[in-house]
Amino acid sequence: MRLHRLELTGFGPFRERQTVDFDEFAREGIFLITGRTGAGKSSILDGVCFALYGSVPRYETGDKRLRSDHCEPEDPTEVRLEFTVGDRRWRVTRAPDYQRPARRGGGMTTEPTRAELEELVEGEWIGRAAKPREVGLLLDEVLGLSAQQFQQVILLAQNKFSRFLLASGGERQSLLRALFGTRRYEEYTRELGERGKRAQQEVEALGERARTLLDQAERLVAASDLGATAEGAEDAVDAASDSGAPRDLAARRAAVELALQRAAYRLETATHQRADAEAARAAAEAAHAAVVALAKSQGELARARERLSALEDAADVVAADRATLDDARAAEALRAPLDAARRAEAAAAAASAATITADDAWHRAAADIGADADGELDAIIERLTGDLAVWTAALAQESALAEQRVECERATADVVRLEADVVALDAQRAAVPAELARIEAELADARERAALLDPAQERRAEVAARLVAAEEAAGLADTRRAAELAHRDAAAAASDTAAQVAALLQRRLDGYAGELATHLVDGEACAVCGATEHPRPAEPSLEPVTDELLAAAEAARDRAAAAERTASDVARSARERHAEATARAGGESVEALRDRLEAAVVEVAAAEQAGARRDTLASQLAELAALDAEAEASRAVLLEALAAARTQVEVLTATIEATQAVVDEARGGYETVAARVAQATASRDAARAASRARDDAARAAVALDAARADVADRVAASPFADAEAATAALRDPSAVAALATRIAEHDSQLAAVRARLLELELELAGAPDGPVDTAQSQTTLDAADRARTEALEAEHSARSLVAALRDLGMQIDDAYAGIGVRADEAAAIVRLADTLAGRAPNTMKMDLETFVLAAELEEIVAAANVRLADMSSGRYRLQHTDARAARGAASGLGLEILDGFTGQARPAQSLSGGETFLASLALALGLAEVVTSRAGGVRLDTLFVDEGFGSLDDDTLDLAMRTLDELRQGGRTVGVISHVAAMKELLPAQLAVEATPHGPSVIRQASVVAH
Repeated sequence: MRLHRLELTGFGPFRERQTVDFDEFAREGIFLITGRTGAGKSSILDGVCFALYGSVPRYETGDKRLRSDHCEPEDPTEVRLEFTVGDRRWRVTRAPDYQRPARRGGGMTTEPTRAELEELVEGEWIGRAAKPREVGLLLDEVLGLSAQQFQQVILLAQNKFSRFLLASGGERQSLLRALFGTRRYEEYTRELGERGKRAQQEVEALGERARTLLDQAERLVAASDLGATAEGAEDAVDAASDSGAPRDLAARRAAVELALQRAAYRLETATHQRADAEAARAAAEAAHAAVVALAKSQGELARARERLSALEDAADVVAADRATLDDARAAEALRAPLDAARRAEAAAAAASAATITADDAWHRAAADIGADADGELDAIIERLTGDLAVWTAALAQESALAEQRVECERATADVVRLEADVVALDAQRAAVPAELARIEAELADARERAALLDPAQERRAEVAARLVAAEEAAGLADTRRAAELAHRDAAAAASDTAAQVAALLQRRLDGYAGELATHLVDGEACAVCGATEHPRPAEPSLEPVTDELLAAAEAARDRAAAAERTASDVARSARERHAEATARAGGESVEALRDRLEAAVVEVAAAEQAGARRDTLASQLAELAALDAEAEASRAVLLEALAAARTQVEVLTATIEATQAVVDEARGGYETVAARVAQATASRDAARAASRARDDAARAAVALDAARADVADRVAASPFADAEAATAALRDPSAVAALATRIAEHDSQLAAVRARLLELELELAGAPDGPVDTAQSQTTLDAADRARTEALEAEHSARSLVAALRDLGMQIDDAYAGIGVRADEAAAIVRLADTLAGRAPNTMKMDLETFVLAAELEEIVAAANVRLADMSSGRYRLQHTDARAARGAASGLGLEILDGFTGQARPAQSLSGGETFLASLALALGLAEVVTSRAGGVRLDTLFVDEGFGSLDDDTLDLAMRTLDELRQGGRTVGVISHVAAMKELLPAQLAVEATPHGPSVIRQASVVAH
């Protein structure tokens, strides 16, 4: 945190607006806030603290007299502070409540407390909060320190200076936590504590689950009327306790086990009852079936008698059908010879015509192939069949030859294409190494140039700031010269008027001498010197100096002197502003700085371009490497495919050559093998057709003769007079079948009815003639069936109950078994959480965050001892102690003083005032050094030390000042408030607080002039 500018208006001893520019002391690093006692030196620190926190160190418990007593009722009261935290610049404005004249109605009214927080964004102040509460909350986040912590490490006020040294462990822990950001360790401890609580809750949940399961089991036992007595459960208590259940729940678990045994017994009983019910139902079912069968037989006997009577009545019709059927069957024996004779006649005629047609076709085919048409057909057919077998095999090869050639051409094209792809891929990859080397070289160069971005941006910002300062200095040069000329003229005028007053005074004195001389008498004593002799009396003045003339000259002198002082102040202010601007410009001219700024802008642009180029090249390099790897894999695939394609071309070429030889031989004089096979096939088919036609004609003639003879023989042996009578008796097969079916059905039904009638009469012999009643046996069967169903349901319920109780028992045992395992884990987590939280078994009462802060405190003590050893001439050393605090308080952050003279450690409270000041100063500086070195901590760029130096002797003061001087390293600014005269000589940069004759104080800043 660094302070930049403080404005105090109507605050403390300051009535008019007073401004403190802390940036002017940045070059010196250390400055003195000086002034006589009561002038308002500490009020500057009060203003800083009030702006940030709305409170001041001196008025924490008393009346807050923040408004200046010198203010008129209409005068405002306000404090404004500009500061930087991290890389963000803020401006906070606060005003306390005070009484002011009411704008209406007269009288006084209270001006309420107000606050405003702004942030500098791109050169403009942007409001972030506008109410005291909102400003306070946001500042808490921005600063990271409470008011008390701020007063211990940054604003070391008079009555707060030694607080960190003398603080308790808890107060010291609060400050160190804020400074080092160690709250996360407290979060770790709290999180582990929460885990311990969750683990215990899980154990309790497991126990609750077991109890819930027991409740569920007991409800099931009660609903099933299986309750066990306490006496009956005694034997199972120990067994339940061994499973992990608490002793008070063992009896409940045992009762559930006894209920399970009772349920098992109930299941066994239900099983026996179900078996008996099934046997009873089977007997009733058998008896009912016998009654039903008897009633069925009685009904069937009556129906059989009725059916027999109907069949006997249809006997005459069946006899007529039987005679017609016999004639049809006798004629049916002649149907085949008669049909055969007709077919033989038709076949003979057809065979004779076919023979003529086939012979004509053969003669034409024989002429086409040059064969003897009258030769032996079987020999010719056999020869053609052999030739066709050979030529057909060649025909298949001829058909495949075209496809083989196309496939060979395709494979050859694949070889050519793959070879071209390999060559092209190799040509492309040949350029990859050079391209990779080029990109890597460019990438290395781009990285080197991109690495210059941050330095170039810093130079650009520095040169830009210096250019602004140089332009400001150039503008202030004329103002300074004009102010110095005005000062010279005013000084000359003041000198002239002073000389005139001196001359008038001299003249007046001379006039007094002349006037006295007129009263001198020789021998009488002079009224002035007492001499009695008057050798050279003064001459009376001719132009006496009157009081009015002298008063006018003195008034002119005073006006000239006032004008000279005003001109002096103006000239000094102009010189200071010009010197400050010149210093910030570094003594360089505007033109040179503009040239340097242009060069810096070019450097930044080049570095930014290099950064973009670096990223592009890195992406290109990775992409090219990936593409090269892919190309290598693709080349391997291409080579494998090329080898396979070449092998396929060789195999296809050999196959085509062999096939072509076979096809050429089979084609003969024909254009194609297919043409030769077609011609030979047609000729062979014609020969076969002629041979078959001749054979068919011969067979048809023989068959005709045989058929005619067979018909004559069969008619002679039949009951028919001739063939025509037999033909008339023929019936359609469906009509014959219908007659036969009707007759057979009648005969079979008649026989079956008679047989069944006999069987039933024998079966019912001795049975009652009247019909039997089946209702009673059905009622008995229904009752047995209901009893069986009830037995089955009872058995199912008993089985479900046993299964449910057994499952609940297993779940209860598993739950209690899990409690033991989880309880051990929970105990380990709770023990670790208690240890980290500083509770038992942690005997040191030191939590994890305190342990970490103790390590930080050791570094702070080590840094403080480097300075304390010098300031105390090696006598005192701070010592960190982790001794356990009294009355169970947290330990680990204790501090004590090791006295080198006695070798004994003693409390810090035992030091004298001066020793306490030195130890507190060393500790504060060590704290600032360690905190600033931490990347995640609060950076302390501005420190204040309020008084305490008056308690030091000269040598110790010199050591303390050297220590403060060393603290300037790292860009810190240290403000020291002291009225010690020696410090004015040691610290040339000073902020003087002066009380005016009328009461209000003013602040005069003299850092540049003093420097």
